[in-house]
Amino acid sequence: MENNIQNVELQLLKFSDFEEIKAIMIEVYASVSDPYWEKSQLEKLISCFPDGQVVVKINGEIAGCALSILIDADLYNNTHSYKEITGDYSFDTHSDSGDTLYGIDVFVKAKFRGLKLGRRLYEYRQQLCETMNLKGIVFGGRIPNYHKYSNELTPKQYIEQVKTKKIDDPVLNFHLSNDFQPIKVIKGYLEGDEASEEYAVLLKWHNIYYEKPSKKAAYIKKSVRLGLVQWQMRPYDDLESLMQQVEFFVDALSAYKADFALFPEFFNAPLMAQYNHLGEPEAIRKLAEFTEVIVQDFSKLSVSYNINIITGSMPEMVDGSLYNVGYVCKRDGSTERFEKLHVTPDEKKCWGIQGGNSFKAIDTDCGKIGVLICYDVEFPELPRLLADEGMNILFVPFLTDTQNGYSRVRYCAQARAIENECYVAIAGSVGNLPKVDNMDIQYAKSMVFTPCDFAFPTEGIKSEATPNTEMILIADVEIDQLNELHSYGSVKNLKDRRKDLYEVRRKL
Repeated sequence: MENNIQNVELQLLKFSDFEEIKAIMIEVYASVSDPYWEKSQLEKLISCFPDGQVVVKINGEIAGCALSILIDADLYNNTHSYKEITGDYSFDTHSDSGDTLYGIDVFVKAKFRGLKLGRRLYEYRQQLCETMNLKGIVFGGRIPNYHKYSNELTPKQYIEQVKTKKIDDPVLNFHLSNDFQPIKVIKGYLEGDEASEEYAVLLKWHNIYYEKPSKKAAYIKKSVRLGLVQWQMRPYDDLESLMQQVEFFVDALSAYKADFALFPEFFNAPLMAQYNHLGEPEAIRKLAEFTEVIVQDFSKLSVSYNINIITGSMPEMVDGSLYNVGYVCKRDGSTERFEKLHVTPDEKKCWGIQGGNSFKAIDTDCGKIGVLICYDVEFPELPRLLADEGMNILFVPFLTDTQNGYSRVRYCAQARAIENECYVAIAGSVGNLPKVDNMDIQYAKSMVFTPCDFAFPTEGIKSEATPNTEMILIADVEIDQLNELHSYGSVKNLKDRRKDLYEVRRKL
């Protein structure tokens, strides 16, 4: 697996990509007699259906590719061969007015496997279906391990055993785990596919948003799924054990198609237990030595699981000074750093942490977001400035030991949602760390707040976790509801400010 990931992006396939695509296909399909598409065939695909041909690039290098055509599903029965569906590999079967996307090919370069790029390519196809209002995706899936069981199992029996996890088939397992349903077993699908004994499984993904074409205008609102981790403080032997628990939550949220995963403030504090024999300032500076590696691991997880991760916060040394910082690890491989600006008296006294100096609204593939660490949300000027920069969602990782401390964060966060007409998500830690000084107990109830108007919950609470229980909290928020609120709300907190009397501005 590639480790040095700086940038991950999806791009439409270009004519100039041919030689790179050819080399990858020769590597991937080494056992096939004709392992790659000819240049004229790729040019045909790009010319007739450019949006259906996509590559994923890592650090500028093509890591994977997906090729597709459009067909009218009613014109093709369920027993077609690969040669028939592609028009003898000419792709003359493509129809601009087709209602179904047919998957021609998907492949990923060997050194980039393990990053779940295949899933990202399929998610692009699914989004394309939704955008184009197609019925769904259809293709013939190989069963490359079937030759090992063909003497004892029929194809139908083999598929059932793969579905029940009694047999491992990497291709079929992948498609089943990505919401594809087996429709029919096809004999003689791909000539020369000895591993599958020329069998294939016709697989289909249904677009639940498909609407029969109509002359009426349709307005589809954007939806963002938030995932909050209410983290249990517990002892960990080492960094690897802690990151295994992190990946568990990231995996769970990714499986629920969350767009964001939010971790709490100082979630990695259990690692200080091994330094508890030192003074508190020395112990937290030892903890800061893990931060760079943790951020790198988070960034890899965000790419692998295709989810934006707000890392909570961690101590970080910069030019000899200690700060409380966090990172937004985006699923395109890039990262953004944020700082805690207002440190608590306890952070100053026990650890010598200094307040940061910079903050900004952060661009993501779900719009602009803001991140404020715990105490910062109790200062209304900061969210107001972020709202002026276009922030729609404010994330607040926090750590509070007592219920009254939690209440300060909770009620200030809800006020910020109302006065700035935005969503606010707060996530904290629960449990205790008896072997870590200054981190004895934690109290939390993670929540998602909304403005208070007709389109939102009456009490302004979208979702809330069970207090002091390790869990994840998932909530869908509609960005277009905020846009409507700004212009058509019962009150308009942002627009109705008396800027002739007062203003909030930055000094830096």
